[in-house]
Amino acid sequence: MNPLLPGIDPLVWQEHAWRNRLQSLFLLAVMGGFLALLGWLLWGPDGVWMMLMVGAVGIAFGPGISPQLVMRLYGAQPLRPEQAPELFEVVETLSRRAELVRPPELYWVPSSMLNAFAVGTPEQSAVAVTDGLLRQLTLRELTGVLAHEISHVRNRDLWVMSLADLFSRATSTLSLFGQFLILVNLPLMMVYGAAINWFAILLLIFAPTLSALAQLALSRTREFDADLNAARLTGDPDGLASALARIEELQGNWMERIFLPGRRVPEPSLLRTHPETSERIRRLMELKAEMGGGKPQYADRGPVHLEGLGGPVGRPPRWHVSGLWH
Repeated sequence: MNPLLPGIDPLVWQEHAWRNRLQSLFLLAVMGGFLALLGWLLWGPDGVWMMLMVGAVGIAFGPGISPQLVMRLYGAQPLRPEQAPELFEVVETLSRRAELVRPPELYWVPSSMLNAFAVGTPEQSAVAVTDGLLRQLTLRELTGVLAHEISHVRNRDLWVMSLADLFSRATSTLSLFGQFLILVNLPLMMVYGAAINWFAILLLIFAPTLSALAQLALSRTREFDADLNAARLTGDPDGLASALARIEELQGNWMERIFLPGRRVPEPSLLRTHPETSERIRRLMELKAEMGGGKPQYADRGPVHLEGLGGPVGRPPRWHVSGLWH
């Protein structure tokens, strides 16, 4: 048993990690397959090689996006240890347990939204937490959220999802280009009685949708895996489960409840990028039963102590020129 990972059998950890890798590899292969098939339909064997080059570029340069650049897009500000000492203690402990090269840099986003996100790789990463999240969750709940984000970093989920996004966007672009060519040449095909390959046409139309569904499935897989790894890092599935329930409860505001009363009715599971909160909590509780009991490290502490950040951010989230909402 690894002393850094409370309640975890290393063999179970490795088995779960390999299962996650194989599932993610399969979904990426499906998305890459759609891309290569469209290349073949448009340009023959040369098109397949072109799409393989697109994939190679994505693999080579996907991890190269600077975490600091992403944080600037969100208007995030670096946190200093004296501003949130408990938070830095948690991040250092979790990073050590996750065997990261170095702890992620911590950033504060001046937004009332309840959100946290991570960018980067195990070698260089950053985690951002919004002002609303810091002020609404207890330290125990924040620990679960931070462990979830650090699990994304540990598993290179940001790189995997950026590659999947590249495949999905390229598939959509090729599909539109192919449909445009068919539309332009359709009169000539009808005049000269050329045979129409309906299979190719249907593939051009539906390939982006099928690729997007594979991308959504990949996203849900990585989210579930980050939840389970977070519970293993903290030894406290209840902490993350409580955070998820509280975020679900507080995220909506009074305007949503009045004007969008059905907003929280879940869309079909096939079309969700994130799993339902209830399903995530259910899986965490199953893991709790496997891990056994034990007093959580931060069970008796309230909200994290903040110094020098002023009062709560009161402005509602809004759309920014960068295309981001925070």
